[in-house]
Amino acid sequence: MTPATAKIEDAEQYRWLVLFHQLPPKPAYMRVKVWRRLQALGAVIVKNSVYVLPQSDAAHESLLQLLHEILNQNGEAAICEAAFIAGASDADIIKLFQSARDEDYEALAKEIDEAARSWTSGANGPLPVWSPDVRTQLTKFHKRWNEIQAIDYFGTPAGQAVATTLQNLEANWKVGERRSDEQARLSNFSGRTWVTRKGIGVDRIASAWLIRRFIDQRAKFKFIDATTYVQQPAELRFDMNEAEFTHIGDMCTFEVLVQQTKLDSRPALKALAEIIHELDLKDGKYNRPEAAGIGLLLEGIVAQNAADPERLARGTELFENLYRQFERQTLAVPVDRRNEMTMEQ
Repeated sequence: MTPATAKIEDAEQYRWLVLFHQLPPKPAYMRVKVWRRLQALGAVIVKNSVYVLPQSDAAHESLLQLLHEILNQNGEAAICEAAFIAGASDADIIKLFQSARDEDYEALAKEIDEAARSWTSGANGPLPVWSPDVRTQLTKFHKRWNEIQAIDYFGTPAGQAVATTLQNLEANWKVGERRSDEQARLSNFSGRTWVTRKGIGVDRIASAWLIRRFIDQRAKFKFIDATTYVQQPAELRFDMNEAEFTHIGDMCTFEVLVQQTKLDSRPALKALAEIIHELDLKDGKYNRPEAAGIGLLLEGIVAQNAADPERLARGTELFENLYRQFERQTLAVPVDRRNEMTMEQ
């Protein structure tokens, strides 16, 4: 049983390495150097100049190196292997280690909290969640967490709380980075005129909503007679012959738009794409139970609104509400990533 996995109630199974040392008055920096080395090893003090570590080959080698440095400075030092039998129990020693790591994690948690608040209320205004400054600080916090975890010999629970906080901040940063990339990627589509056949239905209503919602917020739409239409410069066509965005293989236009503009990382859009596919192609590929009800609503919109702009307006309300609902459902699903956590160095 190793110190990292054993429980306090199994403390009688432990053996320890104990360092006794005494340093000369000079050089003065030697005291600070030794103290820092012991802190970095995660050793705890049980009496003046008496430090303890759980027995391991790594601890033995590290203490031997430190012992030689102390002796080279005319200090005194000795290392022994020990078992506590009176005056202090193994459980008492373990609690010293846990208390020390609690302090480390608490200090890190405070630093993370202060940084997170500064990101949203800094003197120069809030930082974008994907800011390189945020990335730099998160990397620093991950590194510090790894350093503490390496000497958290008895699995202090506070470590997992800090890990969860870092996981959440990391996830937020990645979402922000992805959406920043989306904005840069979609900038070529800004303020364009989007052309499709008149008499819009399921796929074209959904695609027009997607375009204005995620691809080109300043989009203008033109609904044309495909037999007489002549494409104008800067116009983009969708769901029609020779269009820039139209059916490919077994994908409907909505799916093609999502894929080619790299919006497919959004689970809510993936759900909508499957429903639009189901309603437009009717091939049973996804068998979404919501499709029938949504299809009836769209049939009602088409039947009650002859003009395409009105169909689009009513359809936009429908798809916006559906998207928000799917997004809420996605966020409500608990994901336990504790076993997947990989802290960045």
